[in-house]
Amino acid sequence: MASTSRLDVLPRVTCPNHPDSILVEDYRAGDMICSECGLVVGDRVIDVGSEWRTFSNDKATKDPSRVGDTQNPLLSDGDLSTMIGKGTGAASFDEFGNSKYQNRRTMSSSDRAMMNAFKEITNMADRINLPRNIVDRTNNLFKQVYEQKSLKGRSNDAIASACLYIACRQEGVPRTFKEICAVSRISKKEIGRCFKLILKALETSVDLITTGDFMSRFCSNLGLPKQVQMAATHIARKAVELDLVPGRSPISVAAAAIYMASQASAEKRTQKEIGDIAGVADVTIRQSYRLIYPRAPDLFPADFKFDTPVDKLPQLMYKVLILSLHVVELEDTARTQHTFQG
Repeated sequence: MASTSRLDVLPRVTCPNHPDSILVEDYRAGDMICSECGLVVGDRVIDVGSEWRTFSNDKATKDPSRVGDTQNPLLSDGDLSTMIGKGTGAASFDEFGNSKYQNRRTMSSSDRAMMNAFKEITNMADRINLPRNIVDRTNNLFKQVYEQKSLKGRSNDAIASACLYIACRQEGVPRTFKEICAVSRISKKEIGRCFKLILKALETSVDLITTGDFMSRFCSNLGLPKQVQMAATHIARKAVELDLVPGRSPISVAAAAIYMASQASAEKRTQKEIGDIAGVADVTIRQSYRLIYPRAPDLFPADFKFDTPVDKLPQLMYKVLILSLHVVELEDTARTQHTFQG
């Protein structure tokens, strides 16, 4: 007799003589066997895998499974359909040579639109290596928006892209608008508009993004060591705490912090390299860097090993400002001289 012990909610089948032993499943006989003593502790086990056999006359078929696709609970009929194999005998065709039995898939237009959107969401997620749980959340968001009909006039691709952006933020792995835009066919402006409309229609919200949400991914893509990543994270956090970057986006602050940390280490990266990974312009990085540079000694962690001292960090950001001030001074001097000569 098999004994069962409750684990949380689901019962667990165990051997009465060896409760901790591993059970071996024999799908051919439908038995569950104890690996220690060989006792059959369960029978009539159902094999839930695909039945990889073919009964078609065509032996060259690529997919011998005859179980079909999985049921999709997001569609009204579960996306269940019957496919009729191609006939080979004379009885399969009428007098005009047309097949008597045709595959007519009865699917509503709404289900067909959602199916196309789900495929597009899966393709976008695959391009940026997003896990399955984000795809499922995106599909649910799209279904809610589509059934509410609150975004009439907006393309399904734009709604799907915005739903993917929301799902990433809700799952704690945010992506930038530019990253979503790069894998879709929709402009950044249109995705942003749909994003705001969806939040309003579903009466939901997303957590505010921080510099830490992007730091590990940006540093990993740049090939920076762990020490530089930790220093950049510390610099960005201190810059926000000291209110050095008011009004700046977390992405630009993270990019500027990475630039400062890399310049102080042996693994230096240029503004263009960081900008390409973070999706921000070089001038945006320079503007944020200019704000945090005066407090650079206070931003680095105490245990950071400098390859370049703080006072030797690039000051190129100030050249434009100094040049502008010099031009203004020259203009004032010329204006004053002209007044005296007049």
